[in-house]
Amino acid sequence: MATPTATSPQHAGAFLQGTKRLLIDGELVDAASGATFETIDPGTGEVLATVAEGGAEDIDRAVKAARRAFEGEWSTLNPSERGRIIHRIGDLIAENAEELAELDSLDNGKPKAVAQAADVALAADLFWYMAGWATKIKGGTVTPSVPYLPGAEFHAYTLREPIGVVGQIIPWNFPLLMAAWKLGPALTTGNTVVLKPAEQTPLSALRLGELMLEAGLPKGVVNVVPGFGETAGAALAEHPDVNKIAFTGSTEVGKLIARAATGNLKRVSLELGGKSPNIIFDDADVDAAIAGAAQGIFFNQGEVCSAGSRLYVAEEHFDQVVEGVSAAAKGIKVGYGMDADTEMGPLVSQEQFDRVTGYLKKGQEEGSSAVAGGNNIDRPGYYVEPTVITGADANHAIVREEVFGPVIAALPFSDVEDLARQANDSHYGLAAGVWTRDISKAHKLAKRIQAGTVHINTYHVFSAELPFGGYKQSGWGREMGEEVLNNYLETKSVIVGL
Repeated sequence: MATPTATSPQHAGAFLQGTKRLLIDGELVDAASGATFETIDPGTGEVLATVAEGGAEDIDRAVKAARRAFEGEWSTLNPSERGRIIHRIGDLIAENAEELAELDSLDNGKPKAVAQAADVALAADLFWYMAGWATKIKGGTVTPSVPYLPGAEFHAYTLREPIGVVGQIIPWNFPLLMAAWKLGPALTTGNTVVLKPAEQTPLSALRLGELMLEAGLPKGVVNVVPGFGETAGAALAEHPDVNKIAFTGSTEVGKLIARAATGNLKRVSLELGGKSPNIIFDDADVDAAIAGAAQGIFFNQGEVCSAGSRLYVAEEHFDQVVEGVSAAAKGIKVGYGMDADTEMGPLVSQEQFDRVTGYLKKGQEEGSSAVAGGNNIDRPGYYVEPTVITGADANHAIVREEVFGPVIAALPFSDVEDLARQANDSHYGLAAGVWTRDISKAHKLAKRIQAGTVHINTYHVFSAELPFGGYKQSGWGREMGEEVLNNYLETKSVIVGL
């Protein structure tokens, strides 16, 4: 295991200096209360930066700024101008890739190389993709038939219009990318935003806010207010002048968000938890399936809502697959995110460390065993070994509940006809994986699995063009693709009597 080093950020060092302030109405400002909080480097457990702590008064200031922007300069920009600004945001993300990757590595713990290759690249691409939609949002014409007005003629058409002021609350596992997923479509459709990043990882969102102003985004269109969920997040979800709330995070908090939104019946979209099945049939390319199963759970320290954390393996290949995934787990270089040779970093926080190690302990108590890993790593920071669990059954917490760490539970199967039921035996329905050479069988099973994304002979494919979201308690609505635009648009019917 690598040891945390004093690796200095070559590109993000200047940004880390001084207290990081809120971005409201185009200006960096202190919290109204003057309060601050510390964001921690999870690779060392030491303070990384000090950040202004937004509260209800700051949320109200930000919402008012967003309302002024929505009714002002932002509403006068034509779609082509709006698209150019959004595309420029993507350009600036790409131009500042090293700095943004360092900020997410330091704040979240993930390897810098992974942050740059995945998080930053996907964030830039999301803005580029969404920029193209700005000029393509359109309504249609309709010829109404009105039985109670015989002979009457009408000219009728529909308009697609922005909802207004949008509150967005994003998680800590992909700080920059989740900001992009939320901001890109909201801006493309002409809305204004108050963004609350996770308190564990506020830095890249604040830097992105600065880059947006540099791209020419009018003041107040995007406001970034770091703070805690119980204060800033709750105030945003409840605010009577917020027209829509978009949240990514745990299912438990998602339910609180939905309840808070009932005050003014604001629109709600939710991207929530998962306990995704990854299924390896007897006719699969076993080596490819082993690599895919390992990548499906250990990518981003397992802190991925769509992680393939339930591994179902045909009995004849079970031992081989468990051995292969375990070998992959043992071969992962766990270390400090800023070290060049690190393949998996620490968990994001002490709270998350306690959660994951608590599940490992509970798994042992329930009778399962760790074939690989199973322990924390005794060093500064929040490190847990990549872990492969066997001996669990369908009722165990390690199989039913979202661990959100590098922990996979492997279960053998023999009854192919019962696979869909097993895969769907969950409150969640975010993603799934199917490994087989029989493409007909794969397509048939994909139709039966209740999940928003089904991977066939691959896993963890994210693209701006593909909708992402879940069935059941994995959420409401979709991120990305054309479908996400529906989250941020109202449809108006206009009817003219002729």
